[in-house]
Amino acid sequence: MTTDIHILFLDPLEKLSLKKDSTLQLALTLKERGSQVYLLFEEDFFFQNKGQGRLKVYDFEGQFEEDGCYLKSFLQKESHTLKITPEMILHMRIDPPLDSRYLRYLWMLRALKEKFGVRVINDPAAIAAHNEKMVCYEGEDSVATYVGSSQESFLSFYRELKEQSDYSGLILKPLDLFQGIGVEKIDSTIEEEEVLGLFKKKLQTYEGPVVAQPFLKAVYSGEIRALYFNGKEIGSIIKTPPEGQFLANIAQGAKFEAVTLEEEVAKKCREMSLEFAQKGVPWIAYDILGSSIQEANLTCPGLLVEVSKAHKRNLAETIVVELEEYLKKL
Repeated sequence: MTTDIHILFLDPLEKLSLKKDSTLQLALTLKERGSQVYLLFEEDFFFQNKGQGRLKVYDFEGQFEEDGCYLKSFLQKESHTLKITPEMILHMRIDPPLDSRYLRYLWMLRALKEKFGVRVINDPAAIAAHNEKMVCYEGEDSVATYVGSSQESFLSFYRELKEQSDYSGLILKPLDLFQGIGVEKIDSTIEEEEVLGLFKKKLQTYEGPVVAQPFLKAVYSGEIRALYFNGKEIGSIIKTPPEGQFLANIAQGAKFEAVTLEEEVAKKCREMSLEFAQKGVPWIAYDILGSSIQEANLTCPGLLVEVSKAHKRNLAETIVVELEEYLKKL
């Protein structure tokens, strides 16, 4: 009887916040449950189409804090070489953005999957095909959104928003970045000419289509992060931005606590999660404002440690159980 080998493909440890990194939490939880699990770094990742390739991977050790969520310690240990086989499960845990570097790794992972039968989670082809923001803009009940480079079309969209009685400003942001990078709030009192100038500047800075949306006051009440695996809610938190700010980024001071999703929102998340699980993307982290799903994080879903802390238990254990069931069906 063969045993699955879990290999987590991730960024160098020096780039990570070891204490609260979701990938390391998952890795350590897998190890504690008796799984054969290793770390794989970018400099050691490769594909070759002839012969039976071997990957250089690393063992590790670590401990959780008493809360079972935050990591007390994590240490990379000796390396091993492992033959690439169908028993391998590669976890794609490189942080976004989904740029040319990221795409190269997705192409290589897909090749490993097709050539050697390696299972990859989340699936590289599905990640490459679906933008994390765009998949949320396609629904009929999504927030009014403009994505593009046309100044004329942008102004038309902007003017329509201005005519609405509840207009309270505009949000401009890049289509493919993360952690609130490049997100800019445009006050409702700013004149049209200046708004257009800011739009042009965003186009130039990010060299491509810009996202424009109405500013939602719901952000002051908090943004929800909901973790799902194969259609099941793992846990959710609400992140509240610091006084006078609108970005609910925990690294920049936002507070968080456990939250129960409204039934209709939970239904939307569950349905999307099941749909993506069929495409090979079982693990999703949703960003939700009010009743609107703003983003579906498919690349490297995060905040598992914080959600675990809020719910007072290591939710990586729940993911591992769900993962085992999911793999049986592949």
